Amino acid sequence: MSVKIRLKKFGTKKRPYYRIVVMDTKTPRDGRAIEEVGLYHPIETEDKQVRLDEAKIREWLGKGARPTTTVKKILNKNKIYLS
Repeated sequence: MSVKIRLKKFGTKKRPYYRIVVMDTKTPRDGRAIEEVGLYHPIETEDKQVRLDEAKIREWLGKGARPTTTVKKILNKNKIYLS
């Protein structure tokens, strides 16, 4: 089973927010997640945009989960995933 750390979309039209989740690569974007590891609110102010559970993210990265490009940018901005 190939696992990715990616965004799961919530909210309404023009007011999105996302959960950062660990999912199997074959499940749909809004499908069932293995574990939720953070939140991303792009519309909020800079200090409230991202909430991450760093321990869970590092654990999943250690197990071989691969972040998507968008999640990788969010993690790099918060100094969690350095490539």
